[in-house]
Amino acid sequence: MHKGLANLVAAMAGVVTLAVGPFSPLQAAEPYDLVIRGGRVMDPETGLDATRNVGVRNGTIAAISEDDLDGNETIDAHGHVVAPGFIDTHVHIVDHPFGQKLLLRDGVTTPLDLEVGAYPVDRFYDYMKGRSQTNYGATVSTIGAREKVFNSKYDSKSGIVTTDIFAKDEHAFIDMKWSATVPTAAQIEKINAMVDEGLAQGALGVGAPVGYMTKGVTSAESTAWQRLAGKYGRATFLHGRFSSQEAPTTGILGFEEMLASVGVYGGGLMLQHMHQQALGLSQDALQMVDDARAKGLSVIAEIYPYNFGATIVGADYLKPDNYGPNMGRGYKDIIETATLKPLTKARYEVLVKSNPGTSVMFYGATEKDLLAALAHPSSSVGSDSFPMTVSKTGKMAFDWDLAYEDVQGHPRAAGTHSIVLRLTREKKLMPLMTAISKMSYLPAKFLEENGVAQMARKGRVQVGADADLTIFDPKTVRDNSTINQGGLPATGIPYVIVNGTVVVKDSKVLKGVYPGQAIRLPAE
Repeated sequence: MHKGLANLVAAMAGVVTLAVGPFSPLQAAEPYDLVIRGGRVMDPETGLDATRNVGVRNGTIAAISEDDLDGNETIDAHGHVVAPGFIDTHVHIVDHPFGQKLLLRDGVTTPLDLEVGAYPVDRFYDYMKGRSQTNYGATVSTIGAREKVFNSKYDSKSGIVTTDIFAKDEHAFIDMKWSATVPTAAQIEKINAMVDEGLAQGALGVGAPVGYMTKGVTSAESTAWQRLAGKYGRATFLHGRFSSQEAPTTGILGFEEMLASVGVYGGGLMLQHMHQQALGLSQDALQMVDDARAKGLSVIAEIYPYNFGATIVGADYLKPDNYGPNMGRGYKDIIETATLKPLTKARYEVLVKSNPGTSVMFYGATEKDLLAALAHPSSSVGSDSFPMTVSKTGKMAFDWDLAYEDVQGHPRAAGTHSIVLRLTREKKLMPLMTAISKMSYLPAKFLEENGVAQMARKGRVQVGADADLTIFDPKTVRDNSTINQGGLPATGIPYVIVNGTVVVKDSKVLKGVYPGQAIRLPAE
């Protein structure tokens, strides 16, 4: 044999030897990091609804197969649904270890603070890095920007504005100037520049809770916020200016204020807890949203599955001249969270004067209007999870080690997603796939459409998607939290996986496990 040919044959033999050696792809595949066996895999985007085995590797779904898969860790999911991890677009306890514990028990893998948001944006993301059990993200907070302009001493430690309102830290105490102060032209320019800066730092959009500053926010601000959202290809997340079902200040009019700017400047718009602003006009509002989408506008209505909400007693919409004639409610429909007692006129007036940041719960939409809005095909689900209160001390429930039974507050922090699944089962409110989509794929798709590319890998159970997964028993999953015991966790959700790491195992949140990653755009 020619020497050169002999060398070539020898080289090829060496290649073949390597190909069938210890690292050969022809041999049995390396075990997956995690295998979920025998579950009912439900993927809202593709419509897959079948018994499959799921293999996870390096934080990603690497296989979905009818064949058996070998894993270093396995979960037996027979009789359970394997769903995308729930994405909550309306959370005010993203930075609370106890809050994350509640949300995880409810199947949430990605809570986002989009209505109120963070300021400064960089500080929030720096604060959360390496200490989060869930994924996390936030918009730039227009409340935070306004407070900083009106109160130069405001200096948030975590960047989370809602936490600052309730924690009353001496360096980050928000004094409510952001709510009613009408800015000068120079201040408006500064506020809008700060919002622009937050978007440039990678915020997920603009948090625009105009309903808390109905007489403070000018059209020059709200219009600029949507213009900036359009400039960056992102969305605004709106608490509408009005909570009313009566003319001339209907909730729909408040939605139209920002929707008109979407038509002019682009960007997206999420109408958060839409039913609590539109009330008896919710179906009209949803029709408007559907018509806007048919015209090519990026808009979505978000609903939480309760006919009562949580807020601060100084909220604009709870003022008697609105809460009574426009919302059809009275003092007795407002409950002081610390005491769980309905307010009287005298108690309301004392709290508004002495501590307008006092946590309260309040009734708004009727049960009928709520359920119709929740079942509407194009609406999504968000909890509006509010800070809990430690029953014995009255302080904000922040620490991870707190017992579920030792806190009180609105039950939605613990039960939003499980109550949707329970209502779907008990009331046949909607198909199960639709319910799952409202809590995962629909919010992910909206954010993806509005600049957040990471969300293309979330809200799905597909090969290549992030391994954020919620495993629940469709026959038993239920909420347990009530208005009197708001911190009781959901049951029937034994496993929750975040970026391939099991964080809830056998219905217990594992302490000290922090696989959460930032949901954020690259800085510009």
